[in-house]
Amino acid sequence: MTSPRKPRLADAAEIAAEQGLTSARVTHLYNTRDENGFPEIAGMRRRARLWDHAEVTKWFAERSLARLGDHTPPPRDPEDLLNGVAASKFLGYKNINQVNTYVRDHPGYFPDPDVVEEMGTPERPYRKLLWRVQTLLDWKAARPGSGRYVSSERPAKALPAVPVDGDPDELLGATQAAALLGYKSVGSFSSSLAQGNLPLLQTPDALTEKGGRRRWTRKRILEQAERRRQKRQDAVVRPCPTAP
Repeated sequence: MTSPRKPRLADAAEIAAEQGLTSARVTHLYNTRDENGFPEIAGMRRRARLWDHAEVTKWFAERSLARLGDHTPPPRDPEDLLNGVAASKFLGYKNINQVNTYVRDHPGYFPDPDVVEEMGTPERPYRKLLWRVQTLLDWKAARPGSGRYVSSERPAKALPAVPVDGDPDELLGATQAAALLGYKSVGSFSSSLAQGNLPLLQTPDALTEKGGRRRWTRKRILEQAERRRQKRQDAVVRPCPTAP
């Protein structure tokens, strides 16, 4: 039987650095926890207080949601790509690393990046994560947390019916590709593409002149759909190993 995973602990200095505050400000938030609900300490390192990092990050996230309700992002092209710092500023966070913190510490809370660029050298590789403005706007409209938002009460827009027997060389966009591949939304398609689950579509067949939006031929999309279907079928029929 495995023992429960120990939480990651962080002191005031680390929390302050992540949230764009001072250690004194973090201490003040703790001292006034009866009023603001700041988390209790989870341990001590000599004389330094330690908090459960996940609990503190969640507290700051929920606190930010209330403040961000009145924030209106500046006008941008929906197809513009923003990195973590630019996305944080676009969404109105005071902490310019807030988006990166969500991605690192809270998988599934923030949308997956639309584009992942492999950077650096073979010895020191790193990834550049980029989100489309429309992805950020969609998340802001229906983000997790308290409060009611008009957009969250609207049903998700249904994908169009796209014929499979059309011109195989016709260029189709993300919405049509999502429909042909059987996704429920464009966001799900974009997320899967960013994670490398659709290798045949990693390189588009064309880009639009305005906005550089990706386009793929119907033939290529259907080939990827067949691979996806076959992979699912293989997973279902694969026999379970028998005990010796």
